[in-house]
Formats: sequence, C-alpha cells, structure tokens
Amino acid sequence: MSSIYEKYGLKQVINASGRMTILGVSTPSADVVDTVKYGLNHYFEMKDLVNKTGAYIAGLLQVENAVVVSCASAGIAQCVAAVIVKDNDWLLDNLHAAPLSVPHDIVVPKGHNVNFGAPVGSMVTLGGGNLIEAGYSNECSAEQLAAAITPQTAAILYVKSHHCVQKSHLSVEQAAIVARKHGVPLIVDAAAEEDLQCYYRYGADLVIYSGAKAIEGPTSGLVVGKHQYVEWVKRQSNGIGRAMKVGKESILGLTQAIENYLTLEKTSGAQMVEKMMPFIENLNTLNGVTARVVWDAAGRDIARTEIHFDELIVNQRTGDLVQALKKGTIAIYFRGYKANEGIIEADVRSVSADQLHTIFTAIQSLLNGAKNA
Repeated sequence: MSSIYEKYGLKQVINASGRMTILGVSTPSADVVDTVKYGLNHYFEMKDLVNKTGAYIAGLLQVENAVVVSCASAGIAQCVAAVIVKDNDWLLDNLHAAPLSVPHDIVVPKGHNVNFGAPVGSMVTLGGGNLIEAGYSNECSAEQLAAAITPQTAAILYVKSHHCVQKSHLSVEQAAIVARKHGVPLIVDAAAEEDLQCYYRYGADLVIYSGAKAIEGPTSGLVVGKHQYVEWVKRQSNGIGRAMKVGKESILGLTQAIENYLTLEKTSGAQMVEKMMPFIENLNTLNGVTARVVWDAAGRDIARTEIHFDELIVNQRTGDLVQALKKGTIAIYFRGYKANEGIIEADVRSVSADQLHTIFTAIQSLLNGAKNA
C-alpha cells in the first residue's frame, strides 16, 4: 500500500537478498494475515493457546512437542535456558544473577560460532550459557566435538546455516550420535531451513526455526523436539522468556502458516532458474559483467543468480555498486557476502519478473554512469 511509504517517508524495496530480517523477512499469504487479524481481535487463555497450538503443530510435524516463540533468536536463548534450568524453580527466577553450579557450558563447532545479524554467543549468554568452541574454524569432526564435552556441558548447539563453515564439519546426524553417547541434549538452530522434520528425525532434542523465513508466517519462531525439553522451554515464559513473549496473533498466524507450508506446492529450484534466465541473459550483455545460476551453499533447493563484476572493466568497486543500489529511489538489496571478490547474488524468490528488469536497468545505468565519469 503505497500510502504507507508516503505517510512515513519510507523507500520502496526490491528484495533480491532473500528472507532477511533487515527487510522484514517475508510476506505472509492472505489467510495467514486473516488469522493474525482474528488473533488480534479476540481473547484467549494464553497458556491454553500455547499448549493446544503446540500440540496441533506437533501433530502436523509428527514430533513429540512444539511451541511458538517470538523469533528464532529467542528460541536459542530459551532453549539454552531450558537445558540449564530444567525444573529448578529457584533457578528459573534467578538465572540472571545466580552463580551457576549446574552444568551450563554449551558446546558449538567453532565454524558455527557466527554472526547472523547478532552473535550466536549473545543468544547463548542470554540463556545463561557459557559458549565452548569445538574444533577449528575450518574443521570439526565428531571426535573434536566429543573432546570439548565435560561434566559442565549442558548441551551441544549445532547451527545449520549458510553463514556457517560447511567444509570439514560433521553433520547433524553425527552430532546427534555424539550427544547420545555423552548423555547431553542436542539443540539445532535451523532458522532458515526448509525441512521442518528431518533434524528431529536425525536425533536432535530441540530444533529451532524462524517462523517468518521459509514458513512465511508472521514474526515468530518455532521450537520442536522431545516432549520434556519443549516443556522446559515453555517454562521460560516465566523466566527470561518473559522479555521475549510472543503475541496471540503470531501464535495463531504461524500455526496457520505451518499448515499451509505442509500442504501448498512450493516453488522449486528449477522454477527459480526459469524465472531468472531472462535476467541472466540481459546481464550478460553488459560489458564486464558475467551472470550465471548458482545453488544454495547450505544444500537447500534454492537457485540464485550470481553476478560477477570485472572491476577493471566496469570502473567501479562491487561494494560501492551494492551501496549505490541500496540508495536509489527504490532500494535494491542483494546478497553481498562476496562483494570483496567482485561477486553478488540475487535471490529471486521474492522478486517479480518486472522487478528483475528494474534491477537490470538500475545496474546498467550505474555502470554507464561509472564509464562516463
């Protein structure tokens, strides 16, 4: 609704970076929006709503238990607090101030200790945990993960994300075997992942998803897992989770979005390729620009356009080009993780064919301006 942009003086955005928090993540479907509206306009006994929607989601996903939280980051903090506090009522009230004698180390592969928009370690610390890195930034085997476990270990945290090092790191299944062998729970942060069941089936005790990314729900998070562990997460609504509470509208909206996600046909990587081919062909007509299809580094069925700029030919640094596109009349956002290598990626899932053409003409205009400067 353009009047909202005009009312507050906001810029319209073309989101070619993917489902990113800095751009509002995703755009839910009409029935999810209607469900959110219904939730906003009605009252519920909140504990009953949490328990019954959780049971409904657990039935849909064929897991033992589930709970909706405010976001995936809150899910990390509350899962960490859950495995430390468990049923300890005094510690539930005093986690923020108590010297911890109970196990509270959270072991994470070193290559998974990333900044996803905030540091993983911050979420662990909010939950009362002490982050312990296992292995190296470019290597973590099952043996290296196991070597970091001590009697003070409360859990293993595995971060499944494109942000993490993929090379020479153990799989979720291997981490689950280590966790079982040493009698500690495995928490998997799968915020942007698309499979809502596999990590639980691989043996994780708690799995965390963003409700607004692949699921395309309202701002929210989802925690699924073993019954007792999820019940301990729920208890945190009277502890650190009080500062991260989720509204009735988000609980209901995410529940509807999960139902949609499991039943509606998803856009395949092949369909994404078909959509982006005219865009790629146009880009390849520009001097100093090479575009091609690349696939998601974390193994998801997501195809993207990789755009490589020969900076000597285009007479402009790629990082400067990315910033210029953000500052245009319409803000255009890309995935710029490799801008220092002259490479950016366009995620086409939230971009129309017309918007892809707008992106092409914006790039063309900037490159022509650089050549004439």
